[in-house]
Amino acid sequence: KAVVSTQSTGEYDAREDSVQAFKKRNKLGRFNPELQAKLAAVEEENKEKASKISVGDRCEARTPNQPFRRGQVKYVGETNFKVGYWVGIEFDDPLGKHDGLVEGKRYFTCKPKYGAFIQPRYVEVGDFPPEALFSDDEI
Repeated sequence: KAVVSTQSTGEYDAREDSVQAFKKRNKLGRFNPELQAKLAAVEEENKEKASKISVGDRCEARTPNQPFRRGQVKYVGETNFKVGYWVGIEFDDPLGKHDGLVEGKRYFTCKPKYGAFIQPRYVEVGDFPPEALFSDDEI
């Protein structure tokens, strides 16, 4: 059964026995100035990189702990599903998560499983020709 609080925000903020008070005392999450500074720096980096990426650019997504993936930029900007700047990419191979539709909003169109959103700091634009999933060297 859900419990609805009748406390105002001010009353909750004043409590010493709340989760929020615990986080403040221990400088966790949004109450950690070092973490907030790091997140602000990452957001500024993403904003700057996004300003240099255009729809139609060929790119390579270089996400940590994943193989490099090549594709074409289909969207650059802010989204409704996550705060900050994002790059929508249509990959050359079915290595994505969707078809450009995320949480009911269409950001771009591509084949299912070919689309993904990547933070701009992980996107390199340039002369990245399409690669076959299996090159002749691998067969």
